[in-house]
Amino acid sequence: MADRRSFLAGMLAAGICSNPTWAESGSPDFLAAARVPGGRHALFGLSERGEAVFRLLLPGRGHAAAAHPYRPEAVVFARRPGTFAFVLDCRSGRLRSRLETPSGRHFYGHGTYSVDGSLLFTTENDFSSARGVIGVWDASGGYARIGEMPSGGIGPHDMDVMPDGRWLVVANGGIETHPNSGRARLNLATMSPNLSYLNLSGEIVDQVELEPAYRRNSIRHLSVGYDGTVAFAMQWQGDPSKRPPLLGIHRPGQSARLLVASSGDHARMQGYVGSVATAGDGRSIAITSPLGGVLQIFGIGRDVYVGQFQSPDICGVCRSETGFALTTGTGLVAGIDGTLEVWRREQDCQWDNHLVRVS
Repeated sequence: MADRRSFLAGMLAAGICSNPTWAESGSPDFLAAARVPGGRHALFGLSERGEAVFRLLLPGRGHAAAAHPYRPEAVVFARRPGTFAFVLDCRSGRLRSRLETPSGRHFYGHGTYSVDGSLLFTTENDFSSARGVIGVWDASGGYARIGEMPSGGIGPHDMDVMPDGRWLVVANGGIETHPNSGRARLNLATMSPNLSYLNLSGEIVDQVELEPAYRRNSIRHLSVGYDGTVAFAMQWQGDPSKRPPLLGIHRPGQSARLLVASSGDHARMQGYVGSVATAGDGRSIAITSPLGGVLQIFGIGRDVYVGQFQSPDICGVCRSETGFALTTGTGLVAGIDGTLEVWRREQDCQWDNHLVRVS
């Protein structure tokens, strides 16, 4: 599957799906949640150059979004430890469904659709048992919850579907939390993050753990390239004077490779990656640190550090026609080619953590 638009074209050619499509909501290229003036929260659809195609008010704060493969429909997930997610019709702005986790669970802020759009998968915390769960929802039948499966670890945060549609890849951050303890980390002495690959029946088909020296490097976010290369980004929970790598690359059946910038630039990340993205050509990866106000780019293949782009409170990033698009907490949307800014647009909002590519 080259991309979602190619998938949609194939579905239309086969007569499997009909309108409505994303074109009916203005053909947005990106989705991003934000805080808008007055303290409300909204989901934006943005064009390739950062113009607002639509703005839909939300009942609460959103963290990340998932775009349906062909219907103009998006799910916006509450930030941990929120228990709700909103399914929005991006043509009309109508709230189609409100998802609620079962008792004893909360969302981690991320989810993904199956490649045909029939299922929605969500990362969740079963906090009474201190285990990660993947919720399964019927996206073709009103988003009823139809099952769940273990995530393969504790604290599953981000997740995506592999290009062939047969596996999910899950970033299990390894950190135990409980809503009664706020955002406190309860198991730092024993945390063990991993990257887990699951088939759609919930069987673990591959799993990657970090070496013991990096067991406090929480695997939080990931990006899957068209060729199945998985980039995973980490947040260091250990001694702040130590500066472990914060970016890894993995392909199923192989060993993970860890990448790091030059020492001075690496220190700018402050041990924290907020988001990660793979360029459309699969040749480079970008990671962001809102703490350091920096985006760093690495070349895949030779695994080299390319350079960085600086702006206050950068966090959202995804692929774009120029290379990468980014968002900041100051309202900036920008496109970069390499490390050079090639376009920018200011919006009257504070962008939340993530920028999601629609197609």
